[in-house]
Amino acid sequence: VQLQAFGGGLVQAGGSLSVSCAASGNIFSLNVMGWYRQAPGNTRELVATITGGGGTNYADSVKGRFTISRDNAKNTVYLQMNSLKPEDTAVYYCYADATIYSDSRTLFPFWGRGTQVTVSS
Repeated sequence: VQLQAFGGGLVQAGGSLSVSCAASGNIFSLNVMGWYRQAPGNTRELVATITGGGGTNYADSVKGRFTISRDNAKNTVYLQMNSLKPEDTAVYYCYADATIYSDSRTLFPFWGRGTQVTVSS
């Protein structure tokens, strides 16, 4: 299973950016998809997750500013980021847990390579 992220970049504080991530490969089913981020010197932290049924979970630091969504038909998860702050600067990693055709009873975690989001003050 491969997760390919798109989007990100540089934006001024208060601006907006969006990122998306498409899953492909030997996917039997996708369960939770989401985004994590890691700033220099920090550990990787959860940003937002979404279940296949649309249930969402957000880090307190992004609630009200970020919106996660997914298109199950396209195996794609999106993250719309508004009112961005310099502290949102990080590498954003796409995440999914999925079952694969050769083992449809086990959930495996998969990570994308990450995309840089930089917010200037």
